[in-house]
Amino acid sequence: MKKVYSFEPVASRLFVVPVLVFLIMFSSCEKNIDLQPFNQVSEKAAFQTPALIALSVTGMYEAAQIGYYANPVSPAYRGYPFGAAFVEQGDNRGEDVVNTATFYQLTYTATYSTSSANNVNYWKDSYRLINRCNIVIDGVKTAAAAKIITDAQAAIYEGEARLLRAMTYHELLVNFARPYKDTPAATHMGVPYFDKPFTTQAAINDGFATGRSSVAEVYAKILADLDFAEANLPAKSALTGNAKITRATKGAAVAEKTRIYQHMWDMDKVIAEGTKFISGALAGSYALTADPSGPFVAPYNNTESIFGMENSATQNPGVNAALAAMYSPTSVGGRGLVTMSPIIWRNTSWLVDDKRRAEGLMVTKSSNVVYTNKYKDPANKTDPSPMIRYAEVLLNLAEAYARKNDLPNGLKYLNMVRDRALASPATQSYTAESFKTNVELLGAILIERRIEFAMEGRRWPDIHRLQQCPHFPINGIPAKLANGMPAGSLFTLGTPYTGALGTVAVPYSDFRFLWPIPQDEINTNPTLAKQQNPGW
Repeated sequence: MKKVYSFEPVASRLFVVPVLVFLIMFSSCEKNIDLQPFNQVSEKAAFQTPALIALSVTGMYEAAQIGYYANPVSPAYRGYPFGAAFVEQGDNRGEDVVNTATFYQLTYTATYSTSSANNVNYWKDSYRLINRCNIVIDGVKTAAAAKIITDAQAAIYEGEARLLRAMTYHELLVNFARPYKDTPAATHMGVPYFDKPFTTQAAINDGFATGRSSVAEVYAKILADLDFAEANLPAKSALTGNAKITRATKGAAVAEKTRIYQHMWDMDKVIAEGTKFISGALAGSYALTADPSGPFVAPYNNTESIFGMENSATQNPGVNAALAAMYSPTSVGGRGLVTMSPIIWRNTSWLVDDKRRAEGLMVTKSSNVVYTNKYKDPANKTDPSPMIRYAEVLLNLAEAYARKNDLPNGLKYLNMVRDRALASPATQSYTAESFKTNVELLGAILIERRIEFAMEGRRWPDIHRLQQCPHFPINGIPAKLANGMPAGSLFTLGTPYTGALGTVAVPYSDFRFLWPIPQDEINTNPTLAKQQNPGW
């Protein structure tokens, strides 16, 4: 009962990963090996040499990139939580894509259950990743105390683990808990919070009895992790090659804080964090690419991408979790399971000659149906998962300034993102005369987010946080086109889409707005059994 397992998804690479055998999601020790063991080491041995420690930290990233899909018929790796699943699920919970088949149908139509695979594995793999982060944090502290690695190196590793832990808890909150503003002080139920590794029977027993922390409590701990990460992680300039984007950096921690404060509706803090990229410690570290396709044409070597999960031909979650494979049409080697929706494609705020409509570069058409071309390698599945870009930091700043009634700054940061996509910025750029009020400006910023981040998984987090927006509230899950392949004629530009919406809206008051806690967890944890999301 004291063994942990490493694994090797591909024979060409060996990662020694401290994988907890006793996961809190299951009831018996015999069922708890989440990946096929390739080798066995104790969690202590994994932190007894610098080389093993480095491999254990790398394995933590692999846990984020390649999650285990526990399907009894065909178990596989499926990319939970950050390999691709957060993009695919974040898109399909919103209205700006169309799910063409049955693959994401339960998510798309909000017909999931306490045992449906996508939401269940999202929960399980998120907590598996959190536990690996906790094991790394504990292990590198012990290694530093024993002088195996320096205190400075231990702090960097801990910062990497705490950034991933913070981002994972936020993913759990936006899917399994109601938004921050649901109660005045965010005292409503969040998710169970663990910051200790499950490497002893006592810790496991505590885990089986732990209930949900409040949303406010989890957000406070997320911010503590991000503050630590910012203070201890290296700058992007200190890294080389793909690691500039695929390993945690100060920039990634600060960018994530702009998101967190945005969800907490603390616009002053969004501005304070975002300004670090403009005139603070991060100034000059990131820049928008000249063309909106830049982050996707050179996904591992561009100035704009801040953080993303690395994939390669020999190291990826497989076809069912590779973004290009799922989002590209069959005509270019993909499966064509998700298309752009006419709802956003025909939005008149998205100019007809906008560069983000460029065929062959940003989109691909098949029988006039529009697919994204942000992910370009369905054959080898090498596209990274785009976790956060500098464009988002700028639009977070724009929104925060607009909500603070600062029109000049809100307009400035909106135009920074939008203008690079315009065919003629001199004539098409927004001006001070374009908006009479900050509310009009805010509306343009929110539409711009949908255009800029289309097919990047950002729609659901925005839907989630905008439920309580005083100016542009979203009531629950918006109505969307029917599940199935849309007709090519629906993508004709010139007018907004006003056609049929075959998938009905789900009101905010409806229990289906949230994913349920998985039945496995309810069965094994009597505390959580009493804290299931109401209605499930």
